[in-house]
Amino acid sequence: MQLEKYHTEMAKENLKKEEERLESIETTLDSAELFIEKNRKTIVIVIAALVIVVLAVFGYKKFIQEPREEKAQAAVFRAEAMFEKDDFATALNGNGNDVVGFLDIISDYSGTKTANLAKYYAGICFLNTGDFNNAIKYLGEFKGKDKMVKPLAIGAMGDANLELGNVAEAAKCYENAANASKNSFTAPMMLVKAAYTYEMAGNYAKAVEMYKAIKADYPNSTEARDIDKYITAAETKLGK
Repeated sequence: MQLEKYHTEMAKENLKKEEERLESIETTLDSAELFIEKNRKTIVIVIAALVIVVLAVFGYKKFIQEPREEKAQAAVFRAEAMFEKDDFATALNGNGNDVVGFLDIISDYSGTKTANLAKYYAGICFLNTGDFNNAIKYLGEFKGKDKMVKPLAIGAMGDANLELGNVAEAAKCYENAANASKNSFTAPMMLVKAAYTYEMAGNYAKAVEMYKAIKADYPNSTEARDIDKYITAAETKLGK
C-alpha cells in the first residue's frame, strides 16, 4: 500500500510539473503573439528591408559584377601575352589597337579579381622598366592570397626598394615575403635575399637569423647548400 501511495503521489507531482511547464509555454507564446501584434508593422518593414538587401546583393553580383569580370578577363589576355614576351611597355600601356594594357584594365574594371591581378602585373612591368616607385605602388595595392604570387609580389617590392637604395626596407620586404607563405620554393629564396640585404644594411644579427631559418626549416632547399659557411661568415662580422 505504501508503494502504491508513493507512486500515486509521484504521478500527481509529475502531472503538476507538466501542467506548470505547459502554462509557462503558453504564457511565453502569448507574450510572443502580443509582441508580434504590437510590432507587426515594424517587423514587416524589417523583413522587407532584408529581402531587398539580399536581392540587391544578388542582382549586383549576377548582373553587374559577373559580366564585368567576364569582360575584364576577355580584355586582359593580350596584355598577359605581351608580358610573357617581356614586352613590358605594351603590356602596361597597351598598343592603342588590339592590346588593352594592365593600367586600363585596372582603371576600367576596378573591383574585379582581374583588375586586382593586373596590379601585380603592372607592378612587375614597372619594376622591369625602371619605374621603381610605381612598382612599389601597384605591388602594394595588389591583394593576393595565392601561396606563390603573394610572396613574389612582396619580394618584388623588396627588389624595387633595393634599386632605390632603401636597403633596410628591402630586407623587411624579403623577410615579410618569406613569412607570407612558408612553402619550400619562395620561402627559402626570400630568406636568403633577406639575409644578403640585412648584411648590406649592416644588420648581421638579422642576417644570421635568416640563414639559420633556412637551415632549420628548409634543409633540403638549394639555398641551404653551404649555409653553415654563410652563418659562420655573418657571425664573424657580428663579432661572435
